[in-house]
Amino acid sequence: MTLDARVTKIADDAPAPRRLPVGAEVLPGDGGVHFRLWAPKRKRVAVVFEVGPAKRADLKLACGDGGYFSGASAEARPGDRYRFRLDDDATLYSDPVSRYQPDGPHGPSEVVDPFAFRWTVDGWPGIPAHGQVLYELHIGTFTPEGTWAAAAAKLPELKALGVTCVEVMPANEFAGRWGWGYDGVDLFAPYHHYGTPDDARRFVDAAHAAGLAAILDLVYNHFGPDGNYLRAFSDDYFSHTHMTDWGEAINFDGPDCHGPREFFLANARHWIEEYRFDGFRFDATQAMIDTTASHILQEITATARAAAKGRSIYLINENEPQHTRLVRPIDKGGFGMDALWNDDFHHSALVQVSGRNEAYYADYFGRPQEFLSSAKYGYLFQGQRYKWQKKRRGTPGLDLPPTAYVHFLQNHDQVANSGRGLRLHQIAG
Repeated sequence: MTLDARVTKIADDAPAPRRLPVGAEVLPGDGGVHFRLWAPKRKRVAVVFEVGPAKRADLKLACGDGGYFSGASAEARPGDRYRFRLDDDATLYSDPVSRYQPDGPHGPSEVVDPFAFRWTVDGWPGIPAHGQVLYELHIGTFTPEGTWAAAAAKLPELKALGVTCVEVMPANEFAGRWGWGYDGVDLFAPYHHYGTPDDARRFVDAAHAAGLAAILDLVYNHFGPDGNYLRAFSDDYFSHTHMTDWGEAINFDGPDCHGPREFFLANARHWIEEYRFDGFRFDATQAMIDTTASHILQEITATARAAAKGRSIYLINENEPQHTRLVRPIDKGGFGMDALWNDDFHHSALVQVSGRNEAYYADYFGRPQEFLSSAKYGYLFQGQRYKWQKKRRGTPGLDLPPTAYVHFLQNHDQVANSGRGLRLHQIAG
């Protein structure tokens, strides 16, 4: 069943049809706000309003099938702040599908109307897979101000540099003042220190006005440890059998996995529909473990492309084992994405400029033939033995087009892995 079909099915309990299966959605006109939450661990759920005209009384949500609770408040409006009371717990919890956490992940959630924003650029066609020059951009460090607005003002300079697509590092809510964003806990909420949700929309709008695409880095393989309250709603957000380098894996294939799967499908759709991002870079997809017949990444691809409504979107993977299935067509058993980061090219380049090949660089020599082979064939390791890991690495990809690979000389991970965080020009002679 597609996400659209599921949304249509659950819309019966709402005063008006919902777009997404979970979250707080503003109803048409002055109809108030409809809330829907997956909390199979609980018997009773109420919305506690902390700011806004609806705060005079809690809204008790009705319990439906599959662990879902839902209900509408005619008085609630955009800007209202709320949390959930779960059973008789003294602690109040923010919405896992919060669109904004103005005080961070430990504070209340805010009702947001994503369609009140007035876009200045309409008819943006999106971008194809070929001919893109990507710029990895961290909103918090790109400018002294560290905000969406300040970054938007610099976009014409990136255009003049020759960049065609800005790849925004994770911008979802996380705990603390500083971070790369890879320990996100509220995946629907833009990080509050960078600005409001509308500031994020203005950034994308400004990118399109400058002739630039904007894609977003998504972390769908784990949640951060601080500010993560998902277990209060269900233990089945996390796998009982799989582990990742960051701890528990997301439950994409175990009992009650329909809840987490729906959560992530809705998240991908929301960034396309509500923010008009032109696609995604998916972090460490090897850690998105799914043994079902329809892999979650395959469903995310289909959901994201459908949400774009004809606009061309660009989907990139980081995948350490180098699984080429990710970029093969869905009707041929693949996941239908566009490109893979080519770490092999980076490793050869770094060995060439630094003259060193320890640790995971040990299988690279920085020779001209490595660059030629990478340009012609993509991955250098397509099933050969990798001494560093003492096993085979990679899968065949000789039949893939050149657009299936993104080549780069450095990225955030590889800069950090240098030990002292040195950029390439500081390492080279």
